[in-house]
Amino acid sequence: MSKIGIDIEQKIGKPREYFTHDGVTYDITWESGNELIRHGGPWDRGSADSYYRRGANPHYYNGGSYNSTKVEESKMSPVQIQQYYAGFEHNEQMGDHKEW
Repeated sequence: MSKIGIDIEQKIGKPREYFTHDGVTYDITWESGNELIRHGGPWDRGSADSYYRRGANPHYYNGGSYNSTKVEESKMSPVQIQQYYAGFEHNEQMGDHKEW
């Protein structure tokens, strides 16, 4: 399986970026069409909450942040909640926080 990934990587010339959280590995390569890291999605909102030091509060937006319907944790699937916490933890590990 990993050989296929390496072959694809060599063909497109862009290295993939992965992050593992709670036993799940996420492809977080910044590219158009990566639904995982889309603006307003669970990963993005977790990352943003960490960046702004707001604390973890799982949510996401159906479209872009603040200009579409907000989905609260009670309406999120377990996978979406995991994605939120993975985005939050990834940013925590990167240490990328807003300097006020």
